[in-house]
Formats: sequence, structure tokens, C-alpha cells
Amino acid sequence: MALALGLGGAALSEPIAGVGLGDSLMAGYQLGPGEAFPEKLEAALRAEGFDVTIANAGVSGDTTAGGLARLDWSVPEGTDFVILELGANDALRGITPELTRENLDRMIERLKARDIDVILAGMLAPPNMGGDYAERFNPIYADLAADHDLPLHGFFLDGAIADPALMLDDGMHPNAAGVDRMVEGFLPLMRDYLAAREN
Repeated sequence: MALALGLGGAALSEPIAGVGLGDSLMAGYQLGPGEAFPEKLEAALRAEGFDVTIANAGVSGDTTAGGLARLDWSVPEGTDFVILELGANDALRGITPELTRENLDRMIERLKARDIDVILAGMLAPPNMGGDYAERFNPIYADLAADHDLPLHGFFLDGAIADPALMLDDGMHPNAAGVDRMVEGFLPLMRDYLAAREN
């Protein structure tokens, strides 16, 4: 028995463990089991032969301050990478963009200190917040990606939000087909990241 266990352990390697840390867009607001972004992204990557798991640590309504407060228990030991998707609720609530930037920066620093890779999912300010707010908010993600040398997906809802057929009736959250479109857009970044890990 011990021999069999030993051989089995030697033959098996641990999958690359990821966490999707975000808000309702990550959590899968009003979607069914298996329809949220982390689950669908994991399934798409596994279909391409990548041995990866992506846990869903999305919390509806979460802000960057909320994400920072729960970071340590939301991202367990043994995590290899985090897809960091927060900031949409900051913008909806009119939170000062400089504070959003500071919270994201602190999360990135804390994850890097734990040797956890960060993949940044960007957000854009809603048009009703006005031009001044957008000018301060929208560059946050590209700036942080450049500062920390992170992979960046410029706009998490890209490919879905412009098509009402891919959104829920609230016009703010993707439906299951919208998540499929978002996953399509995110896959090239993930392929590059995972391929680089293997080399």
C-alpha cells in the first residue's frame, strides 16, 4: 500500500492553482452553477490541455477596500496566481480614484510578497461619472500593470457590455453568453501566462 501511494504521488503533479478575486462580475451575479467567469475560464483552459484550477473568490458589491480587507483569507496558501478584478463598485460609488489605485497597489504588493503572480483585469468608469472622473480612474490599471510588470486585460467586460444580448437586464452584468465572450477575450492572455510558466 505504501509503495502504491508513493508511486502515485510521484506520478501526479499539482495543477497550477489560481484564484479569481473580484466583485459580482467575478462571482457570477444571477448566473447558474458553473456559469461564472472563473469556472468557465478554467474549463476553457483545461479543454486546451492546461492543468489549472481557478477558485471563485468573487463577492458581489465588493470594492477595492473590501478586497484588500479580505485578501489574506480569500487567497489561500498554495495559490500560484490571482486574477485581480476590482474597482467597478468604486467607480459606481464615486470613490476617489486615487484611493482605488492605492488599494489595488497594496493588494498587488501583498500578493507579490507571497510569491503569487497577479493578472490584472481592468475596468472603466461608467459614463455618468463624467469626464474628469474617467480621466483619473481609467488609467489606473495600465499604470499599475506597467509599475509592477503585470499581465493586463484592459477591460474585463470587453466584448460583452456593448451587446445587450450578452448582458442581463440591468445592463451591468453579463449573462452566461456574455461570460463566454469575456472568456474568449481573456484566453490569449492566460495562454501566454501559462505557457511562460512552463518554460
